[in-house]
Amino acid sequence: MLKLSSCNVTDQINALGQCRFVGSPDPLSFRRRTPVVVSCSPSCRLNLTPVQAVLSGQQQFGTDLGESGLVSLADQLRLGSLTEDGLSYKEKFIVRCYEVGINKTATIETIANHLQEVGGNHAQSVGFSRDGFATSPTMRKLHLIWVTARMHIEVYKYPAWSDVIEIETWCQNEGRIGTRRDWILKDFATGEVIGRATSKWVMINQYTRRLQKVSDDVKEEYLVFCPRKPRLAFPEENNKSLKKIAELEDPVQYSKLGLMPRRADLDMNHHVNNVTYIGWVLESMPQEIIDTHELQTITLDYRRESQQDDVVDSLTGPEPVEGTETISELHGTNGSAATREDNEDCHQFLHLLRLSSDGQEINRGRTEWRKKPAR
Repeated sequence: MLKLSSCNVTDQINALGQCRFVGSPDPLSFRRRTPVVVSCSPSCRLNLTPVQAVLSGQQQFGTDLGESGLVSLADQLRLGSLTEDGLSYKEKFIVRCYEVGINKTATIETIANHLQEVGGNHAQSVGFSRDGFATSPTMRKLHLIWVTARMHIEVYKYPAWSDVIEIETWCQNEGRIGTRRDWILKDFATGEVIGRATSKWVMINQYTRRLQKVSDDVKEEYLVFCPRKPRLAFPEENNKSLKKIAELEDPVQYSKLGLMPRRADLDMNHHVNNVTYIGWVLESMPQEIIDTHELQTITLDYRRESQQDDVVDSLTGPEPVEGTETISELHGTNGSAATREDNEDCHQFLHLLRLSSDGQEINRGRTEWRKKPAR
């Protein structure tokens, strides 16, 4: 019998992942990606809501079911599942060595990639398509896709190499033109909330790239998997996720010109992945801030798509701050703590990504930086 009591958290996660294969089919069959077919009688389907059907499948087979009723090898290995009520999704991640930056902790791009991954896995777990990146059946029929309109991330403590984090995510309606997805990040070993995030997504036509309203048919397909009452990662009034990003005025103090997308920066929808913009924004940050501070808050408004042949300029300047102190108060129920920092320890910047050719705005951003903790 495998004993886990003396293992560290990472070892326990790996061991539990291995334990899920006890009594499973020959590994060679998984290597050939042979699916496991899950069947359900018509009468059973009629008596279950969509949420109940998915949860029933998870309880019976210990994994998530796609819309085709197949359980893939990825589903077997993934350390994530819907919560008991079926209205949110949790997944655990081990921080890898290649996800750690100069601070010896996970980079903000790593955090953003995990958020994107768990959001996509959530959609897959309720039966939405892998091919269309979380698209519903009606969306695929009408050639519609989701694109990011706004992203706001706050990190209270960055995980280090081999740390295990647990991310919970859920989505909900955001009016006629989009949807909202929120996340809570926890240190799995301690249960401490180490970050929160929220985002807004809009629908566009895959071929015309024009904005589309979220139809009632699309809403009916995903709202059954959303919380019945509004649930916000940032419930505080006047929280930073709501703050409007001011325009960065010329002349700018810092810049990095001539950035070009790599082929690896393009996603399955053939535009630059939203996480790439974070890296571009940070390219124009002053080195003296990078050396002494770490990013605690980033907000990005996505104004237009960037294509593979675009050449991009990254511009940065200090955000005007009233008075001599910056006060940050977070009073949510999601693990945030009230802090008070002076300007020497906290810096705020405005950012702009624009096309080098004609100056069209691609992305507008805002960041806050805190003094690096002693290590």
